Amino acid sequence: MSVAGVRSLGMVEAERQIGGTVEREVRYYISSLASVGEMARAVRGHWGLENGLHWVLDMSFREDYNRNRKDRSAENFAVLRHIALNLLKQERSTKLSLKGKRLKAGWDEAYLQKVLLAI
Repeated sequence: MSVAGVRSLGMVEAERQIGGTVEREVRYYISSLASVGEMARAVRGHWGLENGLHWVLDMSFREDYNRNRKDRSAENFAVLRHIALNLLKQERSTKLSLKGKRLKAGWDEAYLQKVLLAI
């Protein structure tokens, strides 16, 4: 987006409560959207997708328990998990959950090939 395409600046104040602790965060956005309503829908939509993806990665791959810390290993494994997630979502020959498909691919080499080759 060029400077000429900028139509709005936005600020979102987010608040969440975890147990007895309240956390507040301010996020700023530069946008080509014209109205407050459009901006609000875009921000909510983005975070809805982001939270949904995180939940799937955590439930299917237990991403929150990942302890890769050295050099770029955390980023590299995150990329691999995203690739695996996309491959598992494309595989539709079974009605298993994503976690079930992942486990089946670990147990059944023929199924693993099906997932990897997207056939």
